Amino acid sequence: MYLVQDKGGAIALMLAALLFLGTWPAVLTLLERRGRLPQHTYLDYSITNLLAAVIIALTLGQIGDSTPEMPNFITQLGQDNWPSTLFAMSGGIVLSLGNLSTQYAWAYVGLSVTEVISSSITVVIGTTLNYFLDDRINRAEILFPGAACFLVAVCLGSAVHSSNAADNTKKLSGSASNSMSKTCNSRDQEVSKNLPDKDEPRDLEDGGLVSGSNINTEKAKVGTAEFLIQLENKRSIKVIGSNTFLGLSIVFFAGICFSLFSPAFNLATNDQWHTLNQGVPHLVVYTAFFYFSSSCFVVGIGLNIYFLYKPVLGLPRSSFTAYLKDWKGRHWALLAGLLCGFGNGFQFMGGQAAGYAAADSVQALPLVSTFWGVVLFGEYRRSSRRTYVLLVSMLFMFVVAVGVLMASSGHRKS
Repeated sequence: MYLVQDKGGAIALMLAALLFLGTWPAVLTLLERRGRLPQHTYLDYSITNLLAAVIIALTLGQIGDSTPEMPNFITQLGQDNWPSTLFAMSGGIVLSLGNLSTQYAWAYVGLSVTEVISSSITVVIGTTLNYFLDDRINRAEILFPGAACFLVAVCLGSAVHSSNAADNTKKLSGSASNSMSKTCNSRDQEVSKNLPDKDEPRDLEDGGLVSGSNINTEKAKVGTAEFLIQLENKRSIKVIGSNTFLGLSIVFFAGICFSLFSPAFNLATNDQWHTLNQGVPHLVVYTAFFYFSSSCFVVGIGLNIYFLYKPVLGLPRSSFTAYLKDWKGRHWALLAGLLCGFGNGFQFMGGQAAGYAAADSVQALPLVSTFWGVVLFGEYRRSSRRTYVLLVSMLFMFVVAVGVLMASSGHRKS
C-alpha cells in the first residue's frame, strides 16, 4: 500500500486536489447552462465518481505487501471494522447531499459565490472539528487565523451575490428591447412573454423549449440584459425573478453538509473514539475512501432517480429511459465525476499524512472555480465597481486562507 510519508508530498496532493475539486463544478455548471437536466448529469457523475475510488483502491491501495498493522485494500475488506466503515459511509452521505444541493445553487447564486460560501462554512466548522480529532497536530496559532479568513470570505461572498443580483436587476430594467422592469419582483404577464413558461413542455435532450417556440437565437454580448435573457431561455433551471434567499439557503445547507464529511472520514481512518475491537487495524485511507464513495454513489443515484419523476424547483419531469437516451454532454458529466473522485482521494491521502485540518486548505477551490466562472461563463461581466471590489476582496481572503492553512501542517505520528 502506498503511503505519503512527508509534508512536501502531502502538499503536492492537496494542490492537485485543489485543481480537480475546483474544476468539476465548472463542468457541471456548463452542462446546466446548456440546458441538460441536472438529474441526468448527476447520474453520470455518480458513476465515474465511484469508479475513481475503485481505481485508487485497486492500484495505490494494493501496492506493496500487506501487514497486520497496515493491510492492503482487499485484505481489509473482510475484517471486522464496521464502526469505522459506518463513519466513512456517513461521510459519503453528507458529501452526496452537499454536492446534490450545489448543483442547484450554482444556477441561483452563481458558481463563484456558491463555492466561496460553501467552502468557507466547511473550513470554519470542519477544520475546527478536525483539529481536535487530529490530537492538535496542527499549529493552532496559524490554523485558526486561516479559518477566520474563510469566515470573512463567507460575508464577502454573500455581499458579492447581493451586489451582482442588484446589477442584473438594473441591467434587465434598463433593457430597451425587453420589458423586464418587473422581472425580479412580480413575474407579471409581460415578463412571461420574454421568459419561458416553466409549465411549457421542454426538450429533455437540451432543456430548451420544444421546436416551434419563439426564441431569439441571435447571440448577445456577455453580461448584457439580452445575454441574461438568452441564458435563461436555454438553461435547465430557471432563476430570473427567484427569491435571493432561496439560493443562499441552498448554499448554506450544502456548506453544513460539506463541513461534516471530512471529520467523519477522519474518525473512520484514525478511530479517535476507540470503536474498533482490540487488535483490529484502523481503516486505511483507501478502504475508507471506497466505503465513503460507495455510500455517496447510492445516495446520489437514489435521489436523482426520484427527482427524475418528482422534480424540484420547476424542472420538467423526466424518466430513466429519457436519461439513458440523453447522450448530449454525457462525456463531460463523466469527466466531472472522475475529477471529483480523484480530488477527494488526493485530499484524504494528504490529510492522513499532514492532518485533515490542513488538508481542508483544498476548500480554497473557489479560486479555481471563479477562474472558470469568469473565463467560461462571463460571470460578473459588466458588473458595477462595487461588485468587482467585493469579488477581489473575497478572492484575496481565500489566497491568504489557503496559505495559512497549509502553513499549519503537522505530521501524524505512525
